Order: sequence, then C-alpha cells, then structure tokens
Amino acid sequence: MPSNINIITLPMPLGMGRVNCYLIQASAGQFLIDTGGSNARKELLRELKNIGLMPGSLKLIILTHGDFDHIGNAAYLRSAFGARMAMHRDDAGMAERGDMFFNRKKPNILIRALLPLLTGFGTSERFRPDLLLDDGYDLSQLGLETRIISIPGHSKGSIGILTASGELFCGDLFENTKEPALNSLIDDPTAANASVANLKGLKIKTVYPGHGRPFEMELLTKDMPSGRAG
Repeated sequence: MPSNINIITLPMPLGMGRVNCYLIQASAGQFLIDTGGSNARKELLRELKNIGLMPGSLKLIILTHGDFDHIGNAAYLRSAFGARMAMHRDDAGMAERGDMFFNRKKPNILIRALLPLLTGFGTSERFRPDLLLDDGYDLSQLGLETRIISIPGHSKGSIGILTASGELFCGDLFENTKEPALNSLIDDPTAANASVANLKGLKIKTVYPGHGRPFEMELLTKDMPSGRAG
C-alpha cells in the first residue's frame, strides 16, 4: 500500500459491519475519501487526529456516493476543518434531502421513514456539495493526481477515484469482506456490470473498496457474479 494512503475503518450502526474512509496525503494538502456514518464521529475524529489532520490542512472531502455510512460526517467535517465537499451530481439529492433512495428503486414508505432515524442521518447531516463531479473530472488542478470515473450501479451517482499510479477508490461498487466481488447490494445490475467492464479497460493496480480490505484488480475475473438488486 502506498505510504500516502491512510485507511480508516469505522463501525456502522446496528452492528451492520464496518466502512472504510481513506485519507490521502499530498503535497497540496490532505484529501479525505468518504467520511463514515455519524454514529462513528468520535472514532473518526480520533483517527484523523492520530494521523495529524489539523484545521486548514484538509483540502477536499470526496464522496464516492450518497449513502449515510459514507457521507454521515461530511457536513460536520466541512464546519470543523473548513474543507470543501465534492460528489457526483446524480447523488447530490441524497445528501441534500437525506433520502438514500432519492435516485434508486423505492422501498416501502415505512423503511424510507425509519432509515434516517436508525442510521443517525438527520437534518444536521444534510448538505449541498461545493463541487459537483462528472466522469473524467481531473482533480490535479486541486493538487491531487487523480481523475473521476463514473461507476453507476450501486447508486446512479457512484464514482471511483483513480490515481495516476493505478489505485482505485471504488466506494460500494466492489466489496472485499470475504473475497473481492461486486457489492451484494446493487440498485441497477445492468449499470454495475457496465461499470465493471469499463474499469477492466483501465490501468488499475489496487482497488480500495468501501467495505473490506484492498485487493489487486487482477483478482476480479470475467466470471464475477452480478450483484442482486437492493
């Protein structure tokens, strides 16, 4: 693993597992990919302090998609550290409305009403992104040698962050809690499979998933099973 990538693994609420955030150290400052859920705010702040993050040093928060376990601390961190927030425009409504199903297949009304309460994503966690990202957006202008890859499937506005040296931060398109695989919760399997096909044509060495351990891209085979809708 490159020495400038710090992996922060945080608990999710209700014993749902763990989620990864990634702090990248660059010459222009520090960049945080995803923020965990609000239930793990104390743990996140402790880890960031141990790494040496200070107010003013966090240049940008990049959100791979709009789920509560990835954006739950974004609004707080923007206030505490003065960092801008960036995400794909197609998931921005999830953050602004606090609705994880803003651009997905809709579950029953009870689940939609209970989810913000169960996950801790309340009104104070809502926000409007400062920067809207599209496929091909080059972040080198902000001091990070990466570009944005659109990878819909888990959500319509899911993105990957691909570094110049071949590291891909993929959010929840892939997971590696047991073995490298397409995420078990996929909203649009057709879009997800197209995203996988697109990524296999790129120069990717290591994949950093939202859940589970980093893995080598070559471990993903053509026979990878499709994710189920969820």
